[in-house]
Amino acid sequence: MMAEYLLFGTERYALPILQPLADALQEAGHGVHAWFVDGAKDAALRGGVRPVAHARAAVALRPRAVFSAANWVPTFVSGAKVQVFHGFNVEKRDEARGHFRVRGLFDLYCTQGPATTARFSELAAREGHFKVVETGWPKLDPVFRGEDPLADGWRAAAHGRPVVMFASTFTERLSAAPHLFDAIAAEVAQGARFWLLTLHPKCPPSLFERYRSLAGPNAVFVDPLDLVSAQRAADVLLADTTSVVSEFVVQRKPVVTFRNRAPKPHMLDFDAPDRLGAMLRQAFDPSLSLRAALDAYADDIHPFRDGLSSQRVMAATEALIAGELGVLRRKPVASLLRQLQIRRDLGYWGRAARTPSR
Repeated sequence: MMAEYLLFGTERYALPILQPLADALQEAGHGVHAWFVDGAKDAALRGGVRPVAHARAAVALRPRAVFSAANWVPTFVSGAKVQVFHGFNVEKRDEARGHFRVRGLFDLYCTQGPATTARFSELAAREGHFKVVETGWPKLDPVFRGEDPLADGWRAAAHGRPVVMFASTFTERLSAAPHLFDAIAAEVAQGARFWLLTLHPKCPPSLFERYRSLAGPNAVFVDPLDLVSAQRAADVLLADTTSVVSEFVVQRKPVVTFRNRAPKPHMLDFDAPDRLGAMLRQAFDPSLSLRAALDAYADDIHPFRDGLSSQRVMAATEALIAGELGVLRRKPVASLLRQLQIRRDLGYWGRAARTPSR
């Protein structure tokens, strides 16, 4: 039976997370709508996904479920509220403020792998107002499925040279981009490797200008929306404390990190820009212990390699709606203030929509 679903995001990085889910829902014959606000307000998904212009339109839609790639979700819209996450846990903040913060807004958390499932399951058992199912992450479906002409084009442009991808977080105190520009520029000029350069969409425009200036026969600047294609094309990643590190490691490829906040055995971490060349040489000739660490970490954060995480998210949502995951307790009173803030921010003070009967 056809149903209507709503995809929700607050930043442009939500697009590559939600697009595979939109595709899977449409392949199953459902209607798919997208509501983007704040930093993603003018964004759109491909393939016939219908945009939602404002809160009243979202309420009138009465979706069967709302899938959010943000920290929050408009609770006044009908349907199951499903958290699909905007990134991996890279330990930028302590647990109380970071990845495992429970805001009392979601009914279902679709986790990426054992590393996050275990902790969220503990919280669900304690709180009782949400369920947890390990599904994998929709964003990574294209990494493991289908052809990628963009990635193939970049590999062709490399003319047989090794391919390095550079990605950086926007968090100023953690960003490698300002510190590594000169070292990366020197590597690009040398031409021994082909570079795919990208930055988080929220990085300062001046940084975008500097890194775009390196584009030429030895490098291209990659739109942040094409991150997955870049990950497929690259042999090695250079980064910092961005969640792209975890996304890349899922492919079992080496990563070099600059001053990572919480370096792990699967990373080649360094803190002096003049060591960049040596670190890259080490990454392109990884030791057996490094390969073992990459495998172990990848299995822990995202063991799925079939490209079917979107379908698992859909199945978990249906199980929740059907009551197969058990009964949910009422949302905590503490979440009411956040719900009022969401209404204020989205300009909606009407009645909350009732979920249609199933």
